[in-house]
Amino acid sequence: MRDEILAEITAVCDSQAFILGPKVAELEEKIGALCGGWAVGASSGTDAQLLIMMAMGIGPGDAVITSPFTFFSTAGCVSRLGAKPIFVDIEPDSYNLDPVKLEEFLECSCIRTPKGLVTQQGLLIRAVIPVHLFGLCCDMDRINEVCAAYDIPVIEDAAQAIGAEYPSRTGVKRAGGLGQFSFFSFYPTKNLGAFGDAGVAVAADRMAAGKMKTLRNHGMEPRYLHEFIGGNFRLDALQAAVLLRKLPYLEQWSRRRWDIAQRYRELLSGVPSGLTLPAEPYRTACEARGHIFHQFVIRTGQRDALRGYLRDHGIGSEVYYPVALHRQKCFAYLRYRQGDFPWAERAADQSLALPIFPELTDEEVDLVGKTIFSFFQC
Repeated sequence: MRDEILAEITAVCDSQAFILGPKVAELEEKIGALCGGWAVGASSGTDAQLLIMMAMGIGPGDAVITSPFTFFSTAGCVSRLGAKPIFVDIEPDSYNLDPVKLEEFLECSCIRTPKGLVTQQGLLIRAVIPVHLFGLCCDMDRINEVCAAYDIPVIEDAAQAIGAEYPSRTGVKRAGGLGQFSFFSFYPTKNLGAFGDAGVAVAADRMAAGKMKTLRNHGMEPRYLHEFIGGNFRLDALQAAVLLRKLPYLEQWSRRRWDIAQRYRELLSGVPSGLTLPAEPYRTACEARGHIFHQFVIRTGQRDALRGYLRDHGIGSEVYYPVALHRQKCFAYLRYRQGDFPWAERAADQSLALPIFPELTDEEVDLVGKTIFSFFQC
């Protein structure tokens, strides 16, 4: 796509419209249409999450529930605003927030008050952030049902799941259109990647999206008048132009990832024991869109040895994520302990991401699969 993208960059340079502008507005319209909401371009997925929570007024005295097994920013943004992240364990097969454990926490560890649900320490539960990890949507019907019973808004962390589908009770919907708010990341390694940092926040409510557009530009509306204190979270037109040029390819790229995943599944299905393959709970209802495989993550108790074996055979791999969030040093003040979230801890100790990107050839996939098979036969 080199020539196509360079032509888009040249057009933006000629226009001299580098910040926001028509390219960003066009991208917002297309992303909003993709997931059924009102999109607001932002400088990164992290800043998109911040925008949402700032628009909601989340801050000191508040708490936000999320997964302990995800990229750092999901919980880090909560802390940056002075609120407290609260973790609930994941499902062992999907790596996503467990709705059963979420309900247990809300029922057993929180108190109903006139102002809302509060923790035993008196913090108001302001939101739940389920993470559609590795390209698979959470069980959103159940999560939404649980949160609705306590009037708690849901913010989807869809950073890794653009284009993924979920078979809700009201019909098949896409990631980003399953909660009151959502956000995406367009970091270069994502399924839809920019030429640097970029992101987008999505709101189901147009008024909320309008507030986020003001907040991303220092809370300024009109020029030099500030009703809110915002930040500099504006999206560059260059990034929007690149994303608009790549967006039409997203469907075929996602399909290729799914095809690679199925080839891996076939190659690795004969491994005698000790290897867990990614779950695909929505395959019947959504086919290839039910899991867009931002990563193809296996789990094994021999993770580190397998990774070394692959490296010795010239095959790359990665660990997402080696330390669960409740064990990170910066969150020591939360006073969680080892063993509090056993499935997240097991995933951190045992998960391994295999190569998966649209340009990967079938021969390369076969090499990875055969090398893994030979490791377990040793």
